[in-house]
Amino acid sequence: MLAETPVPADARWRQRDLAVLWHPCTQMREHSDVLPLVPIERGEGAWLHGYDGRRYLDGVSSWWTNLHGHAEPRIAEAIARQARSLEQVILAGFSHAPAIELAEQLLAIAPRQPGRAPLSRVFYADNGSAGVEVALKMAFHWFRNRGEDHRTRFIALENGYHGETLGALAVGDIPLYRRVYAPLLAEALFAPSPDAYMARPGESDEQCALRAADALADLFDRHPGEICALILEPRLQCAGGMRMHHPAYLRRARELCDANGVFLVADEIATGFGRTGTMFACEQAGIAPDLLCLSKGLTGGFLPLAAVLASEAIYEGFLDDSRERAFLHSHSYTGNPLACAAALASLDIFGSDGVLERNRATSARMATLAAQVGAGSPHVADVRQAGMVVAFELARDGQRETPFDPALRVGLRAYRGALERGVLLRPLGDILYWMPPYCIDEAQLQLLAETTAAVIAEATACA
Repeated sequence: MLAETPVPADARWRQRDLAVLWHPCTQMREHSDVLPLVPIERGEGAWLHGYDGRRYLDGVSSWWTNLHGHAEPRIAEAIARQARSLEQVILAGFSHAPAIELAEQLLAIAPRQPGRAPLSRVFYADNGSAGVEVALKMAFHWFRNRGEDHRTRFIALENGYHGETLGALAVGDIPLYRRVYAPLLAEALFAPSPDAYMARPGESDEQCALRAADALADLFDRHPGEICALILEPRLQCAGGMRMHHPAYLRRARELCDANGVFLVADEIATGFGRTGTMFACEQAGIAPDLLCLSKGLTGGFLPLAAVLASEAIYEGFLDDSRERAFLHSHSYTGNPLACAAALASLDIFGSDGVLERNRATSARMATLAAQVGAGSPHVADVRQAGMVVAFELARDGQRETPFDPALRVGLRAYRGALERGVLLRPLGDILYWMPPYCIDEAQLQLLAETTAAVIAEATACA
């Protein structure tokens, strides 16, 4: 009798997964052959170790969440220590030290603007989309409490993304995500993006941004008294293709919001905590928002948590004897002690390790390598960078006017080629990008660059 051939560990996990799981942002039918499923056993630093015995360089920080490296021992120990004393308590009517201490630290490092009162209150939620919902509801409800019932609309930017829940989706402008659900969504107003990639011939990034700001001003003029808030991703539209804009747009947007009595909501869920070169992207424009949404890197990539930082004026707008005028939004795990402990440990690492200073050196090296990758391929139309984020826009012959036919799935080809070489790149269409953990070293950066150059050549060879 022949012995049965043992099934490799990765294949066993893959079979079990496909029998029970429904994965996010995925056409599940593709997992059988087109889009390989990679079961991961553990993480260490910038590496993910698979059950197939291979390791993969995490070039995208596991959906932009991981800051200091996988299984960072100081964050892991902080979670374990907290779990031994308090794992969860209702935050309605109760409190705990990690939630208080984290709020204090977040407010201390939040963007500040001369002449403007600092952000002074923190409301916790469970994830980025939920944080955006909180901010939108706060803005609308604040005006409702003042009797300004006509302020019911939001302005958002074309090509922006703010999450998948219905409120967040309503202020997003990526058709792939919102088209199906459009009948369920509130009607937002969309202003032209200041995206520097869309600059006209001879136009600088700043001129492009100011032209978009003029269009935003016109939108305010056409809807007087209707708007309660403008929401935007400062400096970097991530899911929209890592498209970047000049800080001048943010300064003008702040001025327009003030002139029209409208709140500015900064979605720094992906751009915060050092991703764009400063702790928060708003700092690069010298402005502060009225509401600041944080998540993803907030806990260093360990646990889901979101925080919405609000001005004292917004907070005071809900103080009343009536419960209907209170902000009754809630989540079961609001301010979870374990997640707050992880976030506090992550913030400690920023201080003890000089993370922002180290990132400046890393981003300079990334710039050099990215320029080499771009120069080596005739199909790279643009190489752009904001701090620890680099993007490569692929187009036929490097011409912006001739993008590749989506049916060719150039980005998917590059993704598969990178996995074969032990690197995780998850393109946005035909846009490859680097957003690695901050612990990435020189050898890993070299691997990232060499792999990117190789897969661009392969993916575009027959396109």
